[in-house]
Amino acid sequence: MKLILPTEEYTEQIRAYRQEFLDSGSSMDGTGALREIADPAEWLRWTEACTAAETVPEPGFVPATQYIFVADDGSKIAGMIQIRHYFSEFLEKYGGHIGYSVAPSERRKGYASEMLRLALPKCRELGLERVLITCDSDNEGSRRTILNNGGVYESTVYEENEGVFLERYWIDIP
Repeated sequence: MKLILPTEEYTEQIRAYRQEFLDSGSSMDGTGALREIADPAEWLRWTEACTAAETVPEPGFVPATQYIFVADDGSKIAGMIQIRHYFSEFLEKYGGHIGYSVAPSERRKGYASEMLRLALPKCRELGLERVLITCDSDNEGSRRTILNNGGVYESTVYEENEGVFLERYWIDIP
């Protein structure tokens, strides 16, 4: 498995990844606007626009780098992870620097922990010395992923719009 930038080469895998989440009713954290954008080519343009402050497509969004976690042969996307380059007010309190998801059919294989492990050096390349990651308080898998990568619990906050309690963890990047 490898963590790479998404390209047109993965159009069908992106489409299948999105559909698997829609079919299962799962949250697509760390995928940017993939839930709203059905066309993979349009989503790829959207993710490219998100990489710079001058071209971020939505007011209030910050630059972010999108990665896909794919099988070595490129046959399937097992997960996605997004690194936000800095905070907006919302991200600082609720969203954090990193969001990620693993395809429902690929869960419980250690992929989230591996994706996060591979993403941390990329955060360092962006100049981040520590990152904030949040997870729903009832998401044991995500909590374990964060802890497996050195996460230190800070606090729990309530996000009114979604009606969820979010645990906040910091990871120092050596």
